[in-house]
Amino acid sequence: PNKGIVSVPDQRLQELGDLSSSQNIIPTKIEFVDIAGLVKGASKGEGLGNKFLSNIREVDAIAHVVRCFEDENVTHVHNAIDPEYDIEIIESELLLSDIERAENIIEKLNKLIKIGKNENKEERDLFLKVLDNLQSADTNDLSNYSSEELQIINKNGILSFKPLMYVANLDEKSIKSGNIYNQKLKDLSKIKKIPLVNISAKIEEELSSIKDIKEKKELMKSMDIDQSGLDQFISSGFKLLNLVTFFTSGEKETKAWTLKKESYAPDAAGKIHTDFKKGFIAADVISYNKLLKLGGEKEAKLSGNIRTEGKDYIVKDGDVILFKFNV
Repeated sequence: PNKGIVSVPDQRLQELGDLSSSQNIIPTKIEFVDIAGLVKGASKGEGLGNKFLSNIREVDAIAHVVRCFEDENVTHVHNAIDPEYDIEIIESELLLSDIERAENIIEKLNKLIKIGKNENKEERDLFLKVLDNLQSADTNDLSNYSSEELQIINKNGILSFKPLMYVANLDEKSIKSGNIYNQKLKDLSKIKKIPLVNISAKIEEELSSIKDIKEKKELMKSMDIDQSGLDQFISSGFKLLNLVTFFTSGEKETKAWTLKKESYAPDAAGKIHTDFKKGFIAADVISYNKLLKLGGEKEAKLSGNIRTEGKDYIVKDGDVILFKFNV
């Protein structure tokens, strides 16, 4: 698989950097892994099925990039443009692979239980529930699983439970208005409650070849594009991972950091350095919006708007934090 690490676009970062007169502005990153499309029968080893499936197991979320354009110069493996069918093949292959995997896990756990290792009963029951969901192809709503259970499921390589999004690859003339293929995908994403992003790989290729930011913006304006499809794709992928962004800001640098939602202040401190988490004392916190409105850290301190939070504070998206620690 091809891997690419990209910066997550975030307008707040530049504004915060300007406010602090920072020498460096450092965005947070997200890694994309481009895995070649699966063919029908991949779960049984067709094509490079097993290898591709093992590559997918390593990711945190899955994006189906689906063809939604006609071009006789670009071949399609089934010689027909049908995004719904393409998705059905992929999802079926993932399900079939997962069913086999869940059955093997249950078999191993049953063997352990038979020799008296009853501590495995809870996990066996969890995977019986997982198997039932997989066999009925019901993996969209995972609200009846706890976060701990989902961690166990993910650790065991069940693909159909990973967060999922659809990416419609359109031709240049359809990127604003859409087309019949894109509309079908839109309808499907609404039914399945799966996020959808439209991109045009052709346009993105053209934009990526332009290094001058002003020239790039002018080209986007001429195409009536406010935000590049790639930026939308990155932002949607970031949301899919259930992350929040917090910031550290000063004269030296303004930096964006990522953290799982509902994480505590010491976890955020640990993202910067493990010593920060070990020796965590407190965190001085202010929201990005409030800091911007007040005009900077000095004004925020004078007006008493910077709060001191302890270990039980849950970090919010957009928090600007200064950590206090002792090692």
